[in-house]
Amino acid sequence: MTRLLGYVDLSEPHFVAAVLAIVFNPLFWNVVARWEHKTRKLSKAFGSPRLACYTLGGAILLLNILRSHCFTQAMLSQPRMQSLDNPAAYHVGLALLGVGGVFVFSSFLALGFTGTFLGDYFGILKEARVTMFPFSVLDNPMYWGSTAIYLGWAIVHASPTGLLLTAVVALIYMVAILYEEPFTAEIYQQKASQACKRS
Repeated sequence: MTRLLGYVDLSEPHFVAAVLAIVFNPLFWNVVARWEHKTRKLSKAFGSPRLACYTLGGAILLLNILRSHCFTQAMLSQPRMQSLDNPAAYHVGLALLGVGGVFVFSSFLALGFTGTFLGDYFGILKEARVTMFPFSVLDNPMYWGSTAIYLGWAIVHASPTGLLLTAVVALIYMVAILYEEPFTAEIYQQKASQACKRS
């Protein structure tokens, strides 16, 4: 880590923008989704929970594009690392991009749009917990697939800045998981309790 920091200017504006984007995105979607779960104001404003969820999902996608742009600009604005600037490292980076892409895309296919973009906070619940691939091999595959993509992108660019930003991505996702999982479990517990009362 100390060696990485020797390459990275932490005050460089593109780096600061990338860190802010990485931190902001999960904060935004968690705050908005919890507010919606508590008040149902987005569902009321858009006329239906599905339309509200699609709108939030669209906003999250746009924010993720911005985050990736900031990440790339931060890498390009700072020096490359000589020890990563070789064909072997480049191919490792490509492999990580591929594996990460498989996890992200297969997660989306398994969950669908509303399952991916916090539909459960809008009252759009799955019948049961998704256990098919990639959830059969990894918890939170969307988050870890995304992290692998950023790591691969950093290695392909031989970028110590990218490696440091990937560590920030992983840390923020770990915090998001700690914040999201108990709340999501509570939503499904409430659903199960209501089902028991009806039967």
